[in-house]
Amino acid sequence: MIVITAPTGRIGRQVLGTLLDSGEKVRVVVRDPARLAPRARERAEIVQGSHREPKVLNEAFEGADGVLWLVPPNAAADDIREHYLGFTRPACEAIEARGVRRVVGISSLGRGYGADAGQLSAAFAMDEMIERTGVAYRALAMPFFMENLLHQVQALRARGELSLPVAPDRALPLVATRDIAAVAVRLLADGSWSGQDVVPVIGPDSLTPEDMARVLSEVLERPVRFERPDGEAYKATLTRYGMHEAWAQGLLDMAAAQDDGIYGPEWQALTAPAPTGFRQWCREVLIPAARATAA
Repeated sequence: MIVITAPTGRIGRQVLGTLLDSGEKVRVVVRDPARLAPRARERAEIVQGSHREPKVLNEAFEGADGVLWLVPPNAAADDIREHYLGFTRPACEAIEARGVRRVVGISSLGRGYGADAGQLSAAFAMDEMIERTGVAYRALAMPFFMENLLHQVQALRARGELSLPVAPDRALPLVATRDIAAVAVRLLADGSWSGQDVVPVIGPDSLTPEDMARVLSEVLERPVRFERPDGEAYKATLTRYGMHEAWAQGLLDMAAAQDDGIYGPEWQALTAPAPTGFRQWCREVLIPAARATAA
């Protein structure tokens, strides 16, 4: 039995679909089953509730061979680290109590970075907590998600503007969630591995924000310029739209770490990149999303 947390998110949804296609026995933990695709509701075993709740986790992890562990973001969280560990602490108790064999976690590149990297540092703390249980663990370590740009579809369409709180000339390695999901599926379906390790999942492209804007200009067939917002103004905008100041500050700390090269060592050592390039992703994911918002 494979258990998937956050099965309606971008990564979990793709993992769930592929595992169902391959005939694996799958159990999902979900607050609202109506958000699952119809075939998932029909074919997956459903445990309704939050995967922060001990009772829910103990039920979900009963007889589990593998678990996909993903802490969902929460822009209202007033303590980033405790948000991650508040989910992970009861999960670790259930992992030990139910004898879960293997866990695949969604984490980040840059473990070992010395300064505060916001949400990335919280993900590293999550990894360490899971590892202390002794369970066989693979931390999928990713750089900048291409899907982060989906939040900017309206600005790209309306103003031809790409806005990120990072240096315009600092290259960022990129990854598409489809490639993350593919690696997660491979590990979850493979019952032969043991021990604990970090698995980098990095796409073939490393681009500066200005490079991204140039590619976007070409695929969208309209001029796109990159604008780096002032940090305090960026945080003020996020909080004005309901984000807690702590979560917004975490995003700024993460951006500062990206500028500081947090992804560098693992990215530079990469020998086998994931397949999806940025231009391909723009054509196959971003453009359809832009058309959908325009409809």
